[in-house]
Amino acid sequence: MTTWTFADVWEAIAAVQPDHPAFIQGDRTISWGEFDARADALAAHFIAQGMSRQGKVAAFLFNGPEYVESYFAAFKGGFAPVNTNYRYGPEELFYLFDNADAEAVVFHSSFTETLEAIRGRLPGVKAWVAVAEPGHPVPAWADDYEAVVAKAPAERPVRAPWGRSTDDLLLLYTGGTTGMPKGVMWRQDDLFNVIGAGGNALLGIPPAESVDELVARIQTPEHLRPVSLIACPLMHGTGQFSNLIAFNQGGTAAYLPSRKFNAMELWDEVDRIGATAVVLVGLAFSTPMLEALEANPGRWDLSTVKSMSSSGSMWSQENKRGLLSHAKNAMIFDSFGSSEAVGLGVSASAPGAEAQTAAFVIGPNCAVFTEDGQRVAPGSGERGLVAVTGFLPQGYYKDAEKTAKTFRTMEGVRWSVPGDWAEVNTDGTLKLLGRGSVCINTGGEKVFPEEVEEALKTHVDVRDAVVVGLPDARFGERICAVVETAAAPSLTELSDHVRLTLAGYKAPRELVLVESIGRAPNGKVDYKAVKDRAIAALGVSA
Repeated sequence: MTTWTFADVWEAIAAVQPDHPAFIQGDRTISWGEFDARADALAAHFIAQGMSRQGKVAAFLFNGPEYVESYFAAFKGGFAPVNTNYRYGPEELFYLFDNADAEAVVFHSSFTETLEAIRGRLPGVKAWVAVAEPGHPVPAWADDYEAVVAKAPAERPVRAPWGRSTDDLLLLYTGGTTGMPKGVMWRQDDLFNVIGAGGNALLGIPPAESVDELVARIQTPEHLRPVSLIACPLMHGTGQFSNLIAFNQGGTAAYLPSRKFNAMELWDEVDRIGATAVVLVGLAFSTPMLEALEANPGRWDLSTVKSMSSSGSMWSQENKRGLLSHAKNAMIFDSFGSSEAVGLGVSASAPGAEAQTAAFVIGPNCAVFTEDGQRVAPGSGERGLVAVTGFLPQGYYKDAEKTAKTFRTMEGVRWSVPGDWAEVNTDGTLKLLGRGSVCINTGGEKVFPEEVEEALKTHVDVRDAVVVGLPDARFGERICAVVETAAAPSLTELSDHVRLTLAGYKAPRELVLVESIGRAPNGKVDYKAVKDRAIAALGVSA
């Protein structure tokens, strides 16, 4: 059986189609040949800076070619790429870089001030590489990204003295139960296989058996090289894995020119580049996308779009129906999975046959188990935890305790059990119930209440606080702070206070002031009761 590394595959693809576009972003296009050469130069730079085998390369970047070029360079040099949430504040960034043992940080220069606050506490970082931006020069303590990638080494492709291995890692950092991110360790071979091995089951493209077969396939006239417009952030698994899938098929990754999502711009780009796929995040994107189409009938040619896909955030059957009424050649794929559990289930919608919200066809390696490890029978009405087996991560980086809780052996097989509750319908499909925890998902971002509560409690007028998620038509959920106080702090005041220590998306968007939170004698709080209380106080629909 073939074992895989991304660098070997992408180098082979670049060799046979050097002039084919790898990246499109606005008026900028980078070919596969340029992509390969630039990544070689960056890999050589990392090696020259003294990075160690499997040293971590953190991508602290907005969407753009530099993000995936940094990953390609890491793959080439036997290093491990690490995603970085660009919304993080200094202390969150320090935790991530320190926890990941980062040896290189590639960043947009507008983040310079944020990094300067923590750089002195990160002596393990051997390479700082800055992507220059208008009005934000490259700092003296960093190397200029474009200057680095312009120096393609004489010997290519670049390989470090230790070579490459299918055991080389990609670390995908995701939220943990305390709100602090955890690094999911994916072996390249496992990740390559779990995302299709150069194929796409949803589109009927089988996995490749070898690099030679994959390369031969993309050279055939009937092969459709995808042009994937990835509208969601590459710093999250949905965007990142979608980019990997497109590249493993010899395709093109396109990104929006602007950094703030704009539905009009998205449809302009779809029309301009002839996108075959659009990658988004649930309601936060699909609602304004549909509103733009309804307000501008016939403005855009959407005939090239074959798929629209989302993962990690629920969106409605009505939105799917509306989008498909405009993109008549497309199907919508709503994937159910997580950073540590790919392939739990999928919901597919075609024009006239839109899938219901939270209803998923169970994945081929997926099952539902009770907490004591018993398989849930279809139609039983019993609730259980969704689990997946097959190609799995190694666990969480430097967190054996959480690894043991999430990756469990049941029926003699290793499973990933990320914590999603579901029932199994009589026909075998899943009825997803949600996380057993109180994690809030707002626009695809995970927010853990305890973290925001602790930030709120440092405000002089806050005696106690509980944070819950309220229904939101666009973002799925919005953050509401229920605050016990003798004074009357405003929502703006408390939100600004939270932003002093946490990312902006974690700040409350709603506020309910109460005389008492009503904690139990053991100090615990009934989150459901508090949520119901907030809904009643604000008069919102459940």
